Amino acid sequence: MNPKSYLVGLIGSGIGGSLSPAMHEEEGSRLGLHYVYRRIDLEALKLDSTALPNLLQAAERMGFNGLNVTYPCKQSIIPLLDELSDDARALGAVNTVLLKDGKRIGHNTDWSGFARAFQRGLPDVSLEHVVQLGAGGAGAAVAHAALTMGAQRLTLFDVEATRAASLAAELQKRFPNATVGTGWSLGESLAAANGLIHATPTGMAKLPGLPLPVALLHRDLWVADIVYFPIRTALLQAAEAIGCRTLSGGGMAVYQAVDAMRIFTGLEPDAERVYAHFQTLLPR
Repeated sequence: MNPKSYLVGLIGSGIGGSLSPAMHEEEGSRLGLHYVYRRIDLEALKLDSTALPNLLQAAERMGFNGLNVTYPCKQSIIPLLDELSDDARALGAVNTVLLKDGKRIGHNTDWSGFARAFQRGLPDVSLEHVVQLGAGGAGAAVAHAALTMGAQRLTLFDVEATRAASLAAELQKRFPNATVGTGWSLGESLAAANGLIHATPTGMAKLPGLPLPVALLHRDLWVADIVYFPIRTALLQAAEAIGCRTLSGGGMAVYQAVDAMRIFTGLEPDAERVYAHFQTLLPR
């Protein structure tokens, strides 16, 4: 019997360093599939998110089984889809699109990926008061994850204050037993917090630097970053230097890929095997 074949891809900007193709193709092979994963890099193609309608149509015509979607398309792709999973609808962000039977079905595996990574890497930390930087598509997903895991208080900060306020209002309705709001002083909020989630692109190889002054960190804070390229961002290095417990974005990258593969194939990837393979892909 010939192995079943899958053609999937990733749409985003500046994704040349993404490890998703290698993770998906290796695990697909281990599952006995012909599995091909292609990057569709808007930056390399000199396109922006306005090209999404044409790209989706082209993917369907070429027989793609599904697409992962990353910055800056996680929200702008929604009007182009036929259906949304409950999670994607609640979050207002999609990172996985199943193309099946002529339909485009949007899912979100960012939140579940972050939750599984967090429970693996920081299983026993306090979620009494969490501060989060970033309220975009990825920010919405990890905030949802933090509240699902039991965060009692979540304070959001974003360069666009209205975006943070809008997300806080949505989350407060979804999680009425928690306290969700925006902050006015990052320093004061962090001083009283147990943990920090960083959900902006700052610290990526193409956007190096720190998203906040190092002086605002303190050793009683745990710090979780969603950036995984590089795996040890400037933020994590600074946090580790003062004794903070930290979580890199690697686990989220692995588990969101595992969950996306399940949606694309209907099969159950081996998460530990994918995690071990991911470690070999990181720069030494």
